[in-house]
Parts: sequence; structure tokens; C-alpha cells
Amino acid sequence: MLLLHCPLLLLLLLLPLGSRPQKLPTRDEELFQMQIRDKAFFHDSSVIPDGAEISSYLFRDTPKRYFFVVEEDNTPLAVTVTPCDAPLEWKLSVQELPEEASGEGSGDPEPLEQQKQQITSEEGTELFSYKGNDVEYFVSSSSPSGLYQLDLLSTEKDTHFKVYATTTPESDQPYPELPYDPRIDVTSLGRTTVTLAWKPSPTASLLRQPIQYCIVINKEHNFKSLCAVEAKLSSDDAFMMAPKPGLDFSPFDFAHFGFPVDNNSGKERGFLKSSKFGRQTPSKPRVDLHKVCIGNKNIFTVSDLKPDTQYYFDMFAVNTNTNMSTAYVGTFARTKEEAKQKTVELKDGKVTDVFIKRKGAKFLRFAPVSSHQKVTFSVHSCLDAVQIQVRRDGKLLLSQSVEGVRQFQLRGKAKAKYLIRLKGSKKGASMLKVLATTRPNKQSFPSLPEDTRIKAFDKLRTCSSVTVAWLGTQERNKFCIYKREVDDNYNEEQKKREQNQCLGPDTRKKSEKVLCKYFHSQNIQKAVTTETIRGLQPGKSYLLDVYVIGHGGHSVKYQSKLVRTRKFC
Repeated sequence: MLLLHCPLLLLLLLLPLGSRPQKLPTRDEELFQMQIRDKAFFHDSSVIPDGAEISSYLFRDTPKRYFFVVEEDNTPLAVTVTPCDAPLEWKLSVQELPEEASGEGSGDPEPLEQQKQQITSEEGTELFSYKGNDVEYFVSSSSPSGLYQLDLLSTEKDTHFKVYATTTPESDQPYPELPYDPRIDVTSLGRTTVTLAWKPSPTASLLRQPIQYCIVINKEHNFKSLCAVEAKLSSDDAFMMAPKPGLDFSPFDFAHFGFPVDNNSGKERGFLKSSKFGRQTPSKPRVDLHKVCIGNKNIFTVSDLKPDTQYYFDMFAVNTNTNMSTAYVGTFARTKEEAKQKTVELKDGKVTDVFIKRKGAKFLRFAPVSSHQKVTFSVHSCLDAVQIQVRRDGKLLLSQSVEGVRQFQLRGKAKAKYLIRLKGSKKGASMLKVLATTRPNKQSFPSLPEDTRIKAFDKLRTCSSVTVAWLGTQERNKFCIYKREVDDNYNEEQKKREQNQCLGPDTRKKSEKVLCKYFHSQNIQKAVTTETIRGLQPGKSYLLDVYVIGHGGHSVKYQSKLVRTRKFC
């Protein structure tokens, strides 16, 4: 009941079968391990091996198809597809294995292409399909026997991708497991430094497997996989090794990592590569993306950053035995400003990310280029409440505390200039999204009710289900509910740490999704909806989250709800 692991087996499948039924061979483990060590064995092959990750390449608008065989019914199966630098469209399907030859008994083999056409001309039964750039999974505890086909297509550009498939997902576990809180915490922020901390992977702390952590720093966006990072980096970019224990060096100070310094420039730093005959030539320009692997530490200080600059930080746990990785939930932070306070310019209709240190303040400026009757400010506070003040030409118009999403509409004035002061929380750093616009229809954030709590009905609890309700608004929005099983000792303090409302459904596992639906009510008193979440385990605790997604694509998370099923029914 193992996956097809050798091109010979696929050839056997495509050749005419004899008059007697032939059983497909099972995996020879010694041969399989030899083949996996030989990385060229599966290069450009249409065969997926069992329990090994393969890397391949897609040309734009040119589909690619892979095959593997599951020999027996009720076989566990897991398939993981990792897009690298472009979204993918992929589909997994299965068709029955042929039992008899299609010839007429002449004994003469049919042409190979004709045989392949006979076996694979049918599309088979579609099991799963996906379109996007997320790392996506197909998992089944009981799969039927058959010839499985994985079809992939890239419509944007030529791209790399990775595929992993196994019939023993419980024992393999090649990808490092994430902790209960997979976020990266910004514990310290300076003008040129940012200190990051994260929870260790249970694969290292509990299973004692060798795990190292790799940090990626850039100024553009977060990455969803290490494969995407490596695709972005040029081939000449160096891979930075771990610094000595106890020392946190800057990933931008290459001399600390043993890289040579250009003797002609003295103070300038850069990558140099040696030619075959020892002559040193400068490499091509580097992309503004840096990766550093730091061993098994779970705290690191990134230095030599630019002041008042927003950086995106991603963390990947890498299993050094399998060289396969899992992404933590990335974060972003803006380094501290220089002594002179700078004001961030807001553009009409564009969402701006704002980071404020603990007890700090940030000034924003909005100067509409045209006359306007009204101006709307939308503020989404991702964590704790922040204080907002709005002045128009020096006159105070607004001073309030903002928690969650708030929208303020003020009367406009010709050639007016608005100064917004945001003051951070005393509890910790603050993250916000701010939108200013003179166009009333340009609203990126969804409307929210005053009460964003999720209510659970205790009398409707069973051993396998819970029933919950939440409020909506008069505006039609999309709501998605997610569930995640948590330990019995999960408490309010742990739940509070996961209340970053700016983290959307794209950060959640597909297996945690319950459903999505559209909902609204013209009668605000009746704007309430209920859902029964089924398929739960008796006596288990679950954390429920509801996301509301606005027309502009931005999402806001309701307050998480901790529920527990009945143990006895």
C-alpha cells in the first residue's frame, strides 16, 4: 500500500499486462533509500516517491502531471504542495488500476504512447483542487487504491515548486510542528535593532529531533514558505551560518560571518566569489532580502537596520534530518525614529501599517489634494487600545480611545491639513492599520457591531458539537469560523496572546476551517447568526475564531471563544 517510488514501476504499469493478473511491487526500502540519496534519480521524472520531497519547475501555462500508485484500499495518504515564487493551480485525482491487458491476445505489445493514452486518458475522480500561493495539504486517513494523478499549472510565470507525498503520515512527520503560539514576538525595538523571540517547535522540545531556526528579513512583505524565500534570493547570495553561541551578529555585517571585505573600498561590505583560477570577481547585485540560520536558539537580535524603517520578519523551523521546513506566523515592525520626530504621510484611500512601541507615539499627516466635503479616518488596532487625536489646521476635532476597528467621519474644509497623533498602549507595543480618504465609498475595513464577542450556548453542548452565535451588521459581509483543539490547561492569558485582530484567515490551517457564509440584516436588532460546530471529540477544549472579511479584502477577528464539549452524554 505504498506510493510508487521507481520510474520502472510506472513503466510496468503503462506496458501491456499479461494474461495473468500482476501485483504491483511494494517499496524496497533499501533501494528506496539509495534512490532518495541520489538526488538526480527523480530529476524531471513524472514519478512521486513515497516519503520524500521533490523539487521541480513549471513553465508558464504549461501543465505538468505526476503519478503515484496506492496498491491497497484504506491506505493513509498525505500530499503537500509548496508553491515557491508564483501561485499554482493543482488538482489531485485518482482512477482505478487496470486489471487486464487491453490487447486482443496477439501477444504483440501495443505502442507505449497508445497504452499510456488508454490508461490515463480518463480524468479520473477529482479528490482535491487548490489555486493560490499557500502551502496546501491533502490528507486522508483512508484512501482507495488506484493510480493517482497530480496536475499542476502556473498561469503567472515560470516557477519552482515542491511536492511531498507519503502513505505513512503519522510516522514520517518530516515537517517540524509549530507550537501552540506560532507567532514571532518583537521583544525589543531600537533605532537600528529589533529583538525577536518565539516558542520552540515541539519537534525539538518533545520529539528531540534536530531543529534549527532560520530568520528572513526584508522590507516588502512576509513569506509563506522557505521555498519562496530561496526563489527570491539570487544564486550568488550567500547562506549565512549560525554565529558563535551567545553572540547575535547582524545579517548585514558579512565580515562577522567570515565573508571577505572588498579591499578596494575599505569600509564597504559586499559578497565576493572566487573564480576557478583564484581571481575574485564581484557578484551581481543582491536583492533586499536576507536569511540567517541561528541554530536552535529561540531569541535573536537583528542589528544594523535603518531607523524609522518597516521590516518584515519571518521564522522557519527546519528539520536538519529532512531539510524540510515549516513557517511561523510572520510579523513586521518599524524601527525607532531618529531623535527628530518624523511624520508619516497618508495617501488618500491607501491603508498604512503603523507600529508604535510601548508608551510611544506616532504622528500621521493627511493633506487631501482636492476639495472635499467630508474626510473619513478608519483605524484598525490589532492588539490593545490606542489613543487617537485628530487636528485640522491646528484645531482639535477628535480625541478618543480606539479598540478593534473604528471609523470617524469629519466635516471637510478646502485646502485643510490633518494631523493624527496615535499614542501606544502602556501594556506593550501596538500595531495598527490606518486609512484616510475623502471618498465615502472607499472603505477597506468591514463594519463591526459594538459587541464582537462569540456566545456559546451551554445547554446545546453535546459530546461532539457546540452551538455559538455572534452579531453582524446591516452591511453584507463574509464571515468565516475556525476551530482549533487546545490543551485542557489552556487559559485566558494564552488566549489573550492570540488576539492580534490583523492576522487573517490566511494564517490558519485549512483543516481548522469550519465554514464561511455571507450574513447581514436590515434590522440591526435581528443581526445575529448561529452555527453548530460538529465533529468534535468528547471532553475536549476548542478555541473558536470568527473572521469578518470586508469588500476591500481586509479581515477583522472577533474575540476568541474557548469552548469544551461534554465528556459524557
